[in-house]
Amino acid sequence: MNRIALAFRSFFAILFTGKLPVEVAQALGFTLTRTQPVAPKPTAQARPQDGAVQILGILQRDARLIDFLMEDISAYSDEQVGAAVRSLHGQSRDSLNRYLRLAPVIDGVEGSFTKIDTNDPASVKLLGNVPVSGKAPGGLLRHKGWRAEKIDLPPIVSLASASIIAPAEIEVE
Repeated sequence: MNRIALAFRSFFAILFTGKLPVEVAQALGFTLTRTQPVAPKPTAQARPQDGAVQILGILQRDARLIDFLMEDISAYSDEQVGAAVRSLHGQSRDSLNRYLRLAPVIDGVEGSFTKIDTNDPASVKLLGNVPVSGKAPGGLLRHKGWRAEKIDLPPIVSLASASIIAPAEIEVE
């Protein structure tokens, strides 16, 4: 009879509290071990700079841009540099177009008078004889500027290696 009472008590305790009472567990010959709840491992989050390093890695992979920029080119002739830049330019442009959609901040003709719609210094940089108020009705467009309309980078495989632009390469003989 005692076992039937323990069974009912166990059933309703587990049903309503989700736990087996200590005295019931001891009566049935079980030992309870207290375990600390395991906190989930914090997942590493992608940081804004990871995307910058990733796009540099793509430009290095596709066009060897970092190799070109880090090399001392003073010993090469203008023709040699020009030939290298021609292929570098095309490969870099193709990579950018594959992962980004870029658009001018102001879609106008450089050198022509342009009215300013915004006073946001991140969008428009005023040059020359800028009024004290920082507001100007317009001026000559010297550079259209660039903004990213769409960024479609592939997912970062490992945040642990997010600072690696390009791995070292070793040929084993």
